[in-house]
Amino acid sequence: MSVPAAAEEAIWHDVECGAYSADLPVWVELASRSGGPVLELGAGTGRVSLRLAAEGLDVVALDSSAILLEELRRRGDAAGLELETVCADARRLAIDRTFAAILAPMQLVHLLGGSERRQTLLKAVRRHLRPAGVLAAALLVDDAGTVAVGPSLPPLPDVRELDGWIYSSLPIEVAAVPGGLEIRRLRQIVSPDGALTEARESIRLDHLSADEFEAEAVRAGLARRERVEIAATEEHVGSVICVLEVS
Repeated sequence: MSVPAAAEEAIWHDVECGAYSADLPVWVELASRSGGPVLELGAGTGRVSLRLAAEGLDVVALDSSAILLEELRRRGDAAGLELETVCADARRLAIDRTFAAILAPMQLVHLLGGSERRQTLLKAVRRHLRPAGVLAAALLVDDAGTVAVGPSLPPLPDVRELDGWIYSSLPIEVAAVPGGLEIRRLRQIVSPDGALTEARESIRLDHLSADEFEAEAVRAGLARRERVEIAATEEHVGSVICVLEVS
């Protein structure tokens, strides 16, 4: 019996993103300091949003994937947590409420498709922030500490076992593309009876430095406040969280 494609989307998200935890204390601190409510952009299956809800914060989780949000809600219900979900593209942010903090974890700001689309998002974020509200966005950092998307990749695959099925995602190549990089992965599935299937997957990341991102945010009506560095781990490159506030 094969795993449904919908379930596989959530599984692959967890395999490639769900195990990362080095940044969670920072998101909790920033969100708690704001007092809420909090909006997370690109919430996925709830790595950050569920942690914030567990801290008692009023959380809205936004993602463009209804499948990932369904899994997020299932996990929230199982844990007895209350939070709202919104299925929408962050680049077309339009919610009928405002927030004390808007968070963009992982590489979301590298995925928007260039400066013009980031500017659209940043202006929408500004409209959705309360007075003194903050935007906190994570940018990737290479091994040298430069705020950019570096060429190095984890040497080992991300692996998850679920009901006898083994899911493995191995980064195999970083290729330069106009305005950014493309990270290519080999996804492999081993069934309980040992059958192997595999496919290649890629993700495009915009080149973007913290200085560039903060300058774009200033043009959208935000002001620089602070940067918080997240150290690299054996499995993940480091990041810097740019914290901006309503100017």
